[in-house]
Amino acid sequence: MACTGFPSGRRAQLDFIPEDPQGFLQAARKARLKLSAKKAGFLIQGDDRVGAIGDVLAKLAAAKINVTAVDAVSTGEGRYGALLWVKPQDRKRAAKVLGI
Repeated sequence: MACTGFPSGRRAQLDFIPEDPQGFLQAARKARLKLSAKKAGFLIQGDDRVGAIGDVLAKLAAAKINVTAVDAVSTGEGRYGALLWVKPQDRKRAAKVLGI
């Protein structure tokens, strides 16, 4: 459903949010890819407007949930998408706060 990547030292870190997590794991094993520990991430989508991501972050902050990272883009068609990462121990609370 989504992925993001960035340099990490002389290597790169790629983060994925697959639609089929089990299928993704099987494909990664078959390709002999080294995977890190599972992370807690969310794919958020909505109507694009000024402050849309700020509102999401404010809800999490009010619940005292720290955001590890966020990547957001506008589709140019009045919609936005964002990848939002929290610590694994905060995943369930974040999901509840976000209404997921």
